[in-house]
Amino acid sequence: MNKAFTKETDSDEDDEPGLPPLPAGGKNYITPQGYARLRAELLDLMDNERPKVVEIVHWAASNGDRSENGDYLYGKKRLREIDRRIRFLTKRLEIAEVVEPSVHAGSDQVYFGATVTYMDDQGQSRTVTIMGIDEADSNQGQVSWIAPVARALLKARVGDEVQLPTPSGLRTLEVLDVEYPSAGRD
Repeated sequence: MNKAFTKETDSDEDDEPGLPPLPAGGKNYITPQGYARLRAELLDLMDNERPKVVEIVHWAASNGDRSENGDYLYGKKRLREIDRRIRFLTKRLEIAEVVEPSVHAGSDQVYFGATVTYMDDQGQSRTVTIMGIDEADSNQGQVSWIAPVARALLKARVGDEVQLPTPSGLRTLEVLDVEYPSAGRD
C-alpha cells in the first residue's frame, strides 16, 4: 500500500511526555485536591475547549480546500492533542486512589501527603510535601510518592535517619519535622 494512504497515528502510548509512569501494578495515589483539579481539567476540556475547537474545524472545513487551510490544519492538530489529554486524564482518574492526608494529623510518622523537613548529611535542610504522581510540582517543593527521596522518607519518624541511594552513593537524611494539612484545607 502506498504510504500516502496510511493513517497517521499518534503514539499508542497515551501517557503525557514528561510524566513518570505508574509503578507496575501500583496504585495512583492522589490527594482530594489533586483529584478535583484533574477532574476539573477533564470536564473543562470536554465541555468547553473541545466543542470550541470542533466548531472552528467545522467552519474551516466548510470553506473548501483543506490542504492549505491553516484553521483546519491547526484545529485538527489541537483536537488530537485535546483528545489525547482527555484519554490520559480519564485513565488516570479511573485508577486514582484518593488518600486524605489529614487523617494522619498529629502523627510524627511520614505517610502520603506529609510535609517533611529533613537535613541531609551535608547540613542542608529541605522541606518537601509527598504528593501523587499527577499533582506533584517540584517548583512548589512537592515530590511524587515514587520519587527516591519520598520512598526513603516514607514510614520514617521524627528523629529517624534514613538512607537515600543516589548516583554518587548513599546519603543520610535526618527527619526533623512532619506535618499534615488539617481536615478541609485546600
